[in-house]
Amino acid sequence: MKAIIQRVSKASVSVNGEIISSIENGLCVLIGIKRDDTLNDMEYIVKKILNTKVFESDDGKKWAASVKEKKYEILCISQFTLYHILKGNRLDFHRAMHAHEAEIFYNKFLTQLSEDYDSEKIKDGKFGAMMEVNIQNSGPVTLEIESSVLSD
Repeated sequence: MKAIIQRVSKASVSVNGEIISSIENGLCVLIGIKRDDTLNDMEYIVKKILNTKVFESDDGKKWAASVKEKKYEILCISQFTLYHILKGNRLDFHRAMHAHEAEIFYNKFLTQLSEDYDSEKIKDGKFGAMMEVNIQNSGPVTLEIESSVLSD
């Protein structure tokens, strides 16, 4: 499982020109799910999203507060293209989990994130839809976290 985490001052996702979710300060997280991901992978990514210190603390110290500590929102977007392989100039997505299984896994991920944090602060796009994602990256800060590392 892979997460591209961006610290944002605002972000939104639209489907067919209609905004379906939006947040102010927080994280916009692009989520990729690969074929052999497990609940351990999911738990690792949830822990990292909630606890990685990417925000300034209330006393002004940089890199000292997590989204959970700041009580900010999280906008999650499922993105199978994170598990691509380039074959020449052609894209191959065989490492990504099949859509039906991935949707179930992604929904479990959202449930886990909501249980470990505050369900009202968790927003998402529409699985499988063509989406427009607007991100106002703050910093800019962008991190890539992959569960296959599982080192800490």
